[in-house]
Amino acid sequence: MKKTIIKSICVFAVSLTLFNCNKDFLETSPTEFISVDDVGYTAQYNPVILEGTLNGIYSTMVNAFTGGTGTHEDFGQKGFDIFSDFLSGDMALTANNYNRYGAFVNLLATVDYTDGDNYMAWRYYYKIVRSSNLVIKSLGGNDAVPEKVENKWALGQAKALRAYAYFYLAQYYVKGYDASATILPLYDTSDLSVAAPVETSVIYDFIISDLTSAITLLDGFNRTGITPINQDVARGLLAYTYAAIGTSEANIEAKRLADQVIAAGYPIMSSSEVTGGFNSANTPGWVWGFDITLANDLDLVSWWGQMDVFTYSYQWAGDKKGIDSDLYASIDANDIRKTQFDVNNALQPRNKFYNANRVIGGQRYIEDDYVFMRISEMYLLSAEMAAKEGEDGLARTNLKEILSRRFSDPADYAYVDGLSGQALVDEIILQTRIELWGEGKSYLSMKRNKYNAKRGSNHVFHPNSSISYDDDRLSWVVPIQEVQNNPFIN
Repeated sequence: MKKTIIKSICVFAVSLTLFNCNKDFLETSPTEFISVDDVGYTAQYNPVILEGTLNGIYSTMVNAFTGGTGTHEDFGQKGFDIFSDFLSGDMALTANNYNRYGAFVNLLATVDYTDGDNYMAWRYYYKIVRSSNLVIKSLGGNDAVPEKVENKWALGQAKALRAYAYFYLAQYYVKGYDASATILPLYDTSDLSVAAPVETSVIYDFIISDLTSAITLLDGFNRTGITPINQDVARGLLAYTYAAIGTSEANIEAKRLADQVIAAGYPIMSSSEVTGGFNSANTPGWVWGFDITLANDLDLVSWWGQMDVFTYSYQWAGDKKGIDSDLYASIDANDIRKTQFDVNNALQPRNKFYNANRVIGGQRYIEDDYVFMRISEMYLLSAEMAAKEGEDGLARTNLKEILSRRFSDPADYAYVDGLSGQALVDEIILQTRIELWGEGKSYLSMKRNKYNAKRGSNHVFHPNSSISYDDDRLSWVVPIQEVQNNPFIN
């Protein structure tokens, strides 16, 4: 349900968290309209102010140009979901009439530190870090345990948001988990103006610490909508973090966390729901998302403006995006997910992501919602971790929980019972790519499982190619703005 009051707070909060920049890449804190001390002091008496500041951070995740550019690919997390799906090879740019993603999909932007695509991601995620640090400091700092339960919940959300940003930075700007490699600047307080890069293990320990603390602080938090991070979201993010580390101990922990989210009771999306548009935050199988309203002022510069032919969009007008032809061919003919893609229209996802009115180029101002995490991810992640640790029975059970909603005849997925070892792992990876196509998760799978990004025949750039996951071109590069202005980076 759309909530006018909450959305009004959200719009007001955007003004609180937009940065007054003297150096766009490294804003010290979003304090143009309200100070750290003001937020902390006011929150003691009126938690709505603190909630409004958090809502401003959440709005940063969906609003246009929050990566600091004026490009039409710059619209928060869902924008980077598109970028990463291109790099994984699972999303194909099949027509490039407007050249919105040309240099990126041609693997030129990611090795050019002057290209704005690298700056966009860097600025966006560090903006989330800086905004979260503002809230954390206002509530007493990293080690604080506020007395007011509302402030505990606010601190838990801020820590989880900071961890979310660092997790994606560690995925996008790093080839893989190497504990001793020096990678990213770490900002654990809003007081720092510049910081030196630290080792991978330090970044991951920081993410784990933030999310573990967030899970504790968020105990008892019952959110009123799908946007605020609750314990389930924090556990899901922490599960992904451990999975990215990839050791046996980390795999076991990732599975434990994913199973905890599963135990929360979110239903797996049904066959009708996975062909129902992915446009409503009320979908029971969504764990985390954003309830978009007109107050967010989204139009062409949005995820829907890039992906949906039933929106006034590049997808409709000429920058066409579809499923990789080889991946499409791997989907069983009896699998409902095969029908998500239009074989007569460049394998576009016309029956997965769409505005409910289904008028070509119809939705002009966006009200369709965004999904960030759904329960199917946790079933698949748990299955993957179990299979890697030799628990084949548990892996098969969780995989079949997904497939039982995608096939009408159990005979069609009975083959899973004959899989074990690496063959089972490979099947789970394939089903993850199919189930979560277009949702920004294939890239995470490619990085943690170290498989090649393969492109079928329907890609404009590099068709019929296979590129190693650790190729320089498949990760972002530190942008020139950071190199020039941070003395600790060379």
